[in-house]
Amino acid sequence: MKRSDPLSIKELIDRVLDDDSVRDAARAQRLCYLWPEIVGQGINRYTTRRYVADGILHVYLSSAPLKNELQFHRSRLVDVLNQAVGADVITDIHIH
Repeated sequence: MKRSDPLSIKELIDRVLDDDSVRDAARAQRLCYLWPEIVGQGINRYTTRRYVADGILHVYLSSAPLKNELQFHRSRLVDVLNQAVGADVITDIHIH
């Protein structure tokens, strides 16, 4: 077996993230993580669950008036969240 020079942690992470599916999953997780920062703590207080599936961010809220208000701002939220991640991760937001 041939030995190779040791790699730095950054190089190892870059190798793992070279796989597109892993990179997309990491971006989706980052997008969910950034939700409170983007919308603020006032809205995040009513957020009970969020996840990305098939390019759609699903957000569960406990406030009906807030759900209605965010429906009007979906396209702007998509743009801001994608900019925060640095890639087009989502195409729409479904608010439940």
